[in-house]
Amino acid sequence: MFALTVRDHVMIAHSFTGAAFGPAQRLHGATYVVDATFRRDDLDPDGVVVDIGRASAQLSEVLAELAYRNLDDEPAFSGVNTSTEFLARHVADRLAERITAGQLGEHARQLSAVVVTLHESHVAWASYERSL
Repeated sequence: MFALTVRDHVMIAHSFTGAAFGPAQRLHGATYVVDATFRRDDLDPDGVVVDIGRASAQLSEVLAELAYRNLDDEPAFSGVNTSTEFLARHVADRLAERITAGQLGEHARQLSAVVVTLHESHVAWASYERSL
């Protein structure tokens, strides 16, 4: 299995509902370092997993939809705890839509999976992997 990873970051604000979250129930900010890993069994005809420039650009565009927003105010996230795990899935799903639509190039349609990892800090992160 081949893999290519691109990295970006995003700053958001949000709060959580539920005693398990303690002080994070209050509005707070988070800056995530975001890795998107694209996987495939064989290299494409150009000898790559996916075009690194396109992968970087698409990750940046997906993250721009979240950047500098209070996610509590976003209708798409109403009633949802926008945990690190939840956001990893959200970003992976948006990337998968773009792969299917051909925005990462025609050969990217043969990718087998995308994995998104959100790093909360240097000691804590969460990932979501989805098959394509």
